[in-house]
Amino acid sequence: MTVIIRTLSADAPSAAADDAGFAAVRRACVPAMLTTPASVAFDRAQAHPAAGFRQLVAEVDGEIIGTAQVGLSYDSPEPGQGFANVYVHPERLGRGAGTLLLRTAEEYLAGAGARTVYSWVLDSPGSLAFAARRGYAARRGAHFLRLDLAHGTLPPREAPPAGVELVSGSVFADDARPLFALDAETVADEPSDVAAEFTDYEHWLAETWHHPLVSQELTTVALVDGVPAAFSLARVDGAGRYASGMTGTARAHRGRGLAKAAKNDSLHRAREAGCTEAFTGNDAGNEPMLAINKWFGYEIYETEVRHVRTLG
Repeated sequence: MTVIIRTLSADAPSAAADDAGFAAVRRACVPAMLTTPASVAFDRAQAHPAAGFRQLVAEVDGEIIGTAQVGLSYDSPEPGQGFANVYVHPERLGRGAGTLLLRTAEEYLAGAGARTVYSWVLDSPGSLAFAARRGYAARRGAHFLRLDLAHGTLPPREAPPAGVELVSGSVFADDARPLFALDAETVADEPSDVAAEFTDYEHWLAETWHHPLVSQELTTVALVDGVPAAFSLARVDGAGRYASGMTGTARAHRGRGLAKAAKNDSLHRAREAGCTEAFTGNDAGNEPMLAINKWFGYEIYETEVRHVRTLG
């Protein structure tokens, strides 16, 4: 059976089916990473022009069996850095789809000016061996953690420290600039192989704040003197699954437990809204955040390892 690699397009007659197939593969490979057909279409439509973002699929007899997200890290101060995250449905391995997807992605990135390619690889013997055979070197790990909201026990809500108010992110529905500033500061300090700088508010507004998976209502913001000091971004897929996006605190307010309070408040409201399981991501080397997540009751669910390869 011949494997066909193609790029998804909103203009294709099969766009709706393609987005559903892409989402199905991602859910099968990385259940902790919320994906819906709507989010696949949105990510494509709202990608920054400088990212050169592409969604590739591997297809056999009309069935999408593999996917790749490919692009340039346009928001990094260091140019020439690309990414290619490849996933093949676990029941469709061994057909060469992963090899073809990665080759196509690398050729595209080289033509777009990338000198380095970063890729998240599932922490399994087969996936790690696949990456190593193709010249990728392992860098750092990151955990997906899961919390049973339906049957688990959350820490009780506590009154925030004096002078601190916990509010829903919907308070910033009309003007999210204060949240953008806070997100930009926390992202700049997040452990990563590729540094990021948020400077484009309008793009952040479209790509992050108005993303179809983001719940402004379930997002919690900790205000100090009316100014956002910490937040926990909530994402939901409409099927009972909740995921924490960025959770962080402004540098001037760290060490006060504000991020923990915001995340706890968001989790409680997510459970009250009918969410049954929660996911979050944690850099393997970020011990303080890992300890906080364990305090909530999260357990490591699966792990990915960041890999890198120099092109040429």
